[in-house]
Order: sequence, then structure tokens, then C-alpha cells
Amino acid sequence: MEGAGEEARPVLLPPVQELAGQLGAAADVPARYVARAGAGNDDDRKATETALVPAIDLARLCQPGGDGGAADEASKLRLALQSWGLFLVTNHGMEASLMDAMMDASREFFRQPLQERQKHSNMIDGKHFQIEGYGNDWAPSESEEQVLDWTDRLYLKVEPQEDRKLDLWPTCLRDVLHEFTTGCTRVKDCLLPEMAKLLELDDGYFIDQFGGKADAYARFSYYPPCTRPDLVFGLKPHSDGTFFTLLMVDNSVGGLQVLRDGVWYDVPTRPHTLLINLGDQIEIMSNGIFKSPVHRVVTNAEKERLSVALFYSIDPEREIQPADKLIDENHPALYKKVKIKEYIAGLYEHVARGEMVIETAKI
Repeated sequence: MEGAGEEARPVLLPPVQELAGQLGAAADVPARYVARAGAGNDDDRKATETALVPAIDLARLCQPGGDGGAADEASKLRLALQSWGLFLVTNHGMEASLMDAMMDASREFFRQPLQERQKHSNMIDGKHFQIEGYGNDWAPSESEEQVLDWTDRLYLKVEPQEDRKLDLWPTCLRDVLHEFTTGCTRVKDCLLPEMAKLLELDDGYFIDQFGGKADAYARFSYYPPCTRPDLVFGLKPHSDGTFFTLLMVDNSVGGLQVLRDGVWYDVPTRPHTLLINLGDQIEIMSNGIFKSPVHRVVTNAEKERLSVALFYSIDPEREIQPADKLIDENHPALYKKVKIKEYIAGLYEHVARGEMVIETAKI
């Protein structure tokens, strides 16, 4: 998840949704959205293969007693965490009707008139950027050095519940987002002990690390069609700076791609299935055993795309480092101790420059 300082004075950008509606000829794509060569940008955006991402049956994985197929699911989970850094989750306990309602409410918000959407703006008085609200990329200047994403977003803090700014929550999203967040948090709470076991850590290790003030943000992303999908990114290549992300994507339109061994792969979509994407925090804490994958979103020339993501992060006031039990003479620490708040604050600037913030944590 991206973050930025509250004191920044960014440029007020028009919604990409409005730009897309004005585009005619291919040459009309604004220069600030055209990706330059390098950093995963020097290709035609077409992946040659689909990622063989494991699908984990969460109910089997987390059942009491660990029998009835739990070991098989744990083996698949280990493979996913060490190779792809992401996996699909089935049998997760959320009703299909709830997931459909969440996606429908998201679509309803982005179909509202611009004036209604801007009531939830992430710009205070048109001058000061805040992480929460509706808008697009944080652009600190008019410089065209920063390549912008072809997307509009709505960020809302969902946890801790007492920190929710309900005045920013669109009416069409409020009830269903609360219920959807509750379901996603159950998934998170089930996965954390299982992931700790795979590292031979105490079951409660990651739960304890999260702390009582751990953050969770919901991000609703709208990717308009683009006349030149070969020139732009819906989301630039990056890794998430959080612990992990729970993602629900538009089943009718693909676009998410993951980088593995220098090759971009399409990430498959399945109806009513969650995608879990690891973040930098767990890569650091696992001393690189689990991978935070570099990924990106490509656009479609004809179709819009929607996604709903929940980003889970450790208490921002805490510091993290590789778990002590994973360090010995043969396995030295690969990462420095980092403070979550400072790490997240640096994330946005690195993403804007096309750089990976996790490089700053490596020894």
C-alpha cells in the first residue's frame, strides 16, 4: 500500500476516468501517463503465460486438529509463499452474495457523477494530500519525471474501527464494506498462525507482531479503458509495503501480472475467490524465505476494470526485523530493523520513482 506525508503539497490531477472519456486518437494519451523504458516498462504488457498460482482451501487448512487434508493445504501454501508470493483462497467463509454486493457497490461509486465522487476527495482544500479519500497518484510537482498510473482510487481506513473516518465513506459502501472487512479479517486471523508454523515459529508470532493498533486500509481501484494499453500502466511495477494484501478482482477483466525470474505472468481470476499477495513486511520478518512479489496492472483498450483490496499492516509504531529463530551462523540476517511508519512513508516516493523500497531494508 502506498503512503505519503500529510505535509506534502501535490498537484491536483484530473480523474483518469474523466481523461479516458475525453480520449480520441491514440496520440491523445497524456505524456505523464506514458511509461518509459526500464523498471519493468520495456515490453508490450502482454504476458506469455499464466501463473500457476496454488489455490488454498482455507477451511481445510485451518480446521482444528490439523487432519482431513490440512497437511496437503499447508504444503501448497509453503510452495506459494516461497515461489510466487501469492495464492488463491477458496472456501474462505464469505458468501458469494457478499462479494458480489461489495463489487456492485464499488462500481456504483465510480459511476456516480464527478461532483459526487469529489465529496470524498483525498485533497484537503485542494492543496494538502491525505492517504484516505478519492483521487489518484500523489504528484508532488508538475514534473513529467513521475509516470502516473492509469487509475482512480478510493482509500478508506477500516481498522482499527475507532479510527474510521466515516465522513469519507460513500453511503453506497458503508454497510457492505463493514461486513466485507469483517470477513477478510477472519481470513487474515486464520492465515497468520499457519504462516508462522511454516517457519517453525510460535503459532502466535505474527499475531503478536501485529499489535493492538495494526492498520488496515481498503482500496477501491477503477481502471478505465485506454486507447493505448501498450503505453500505460494501471499500476506501475512495485511490491506492497504492507504485511499482505487480500484482493478481490473483476472476474470479467484480467490485468494483474506478477514478475518471477524476469518473466511477467498473468495472474488468474476465479469467481468468488480471494487472492492473497504477500508484502515487504513478511519478507523482512521471514528473512527472505517468503517472497514479496513485484507485480503490476495492465489496462484494457475496451473494458473498464475494478478491484477491491484490503491492505494489512503491522502497528505503525512498531519495528520489525528477521525473526530471531530464523537467524544463525549459516543464515545471517538479510534485512535491517525498520520502523513500520517510516517504511510506509518512504514507500510512496519510491513507487513514484519506479524504485523498490525494500531495497532500503536490505543489508
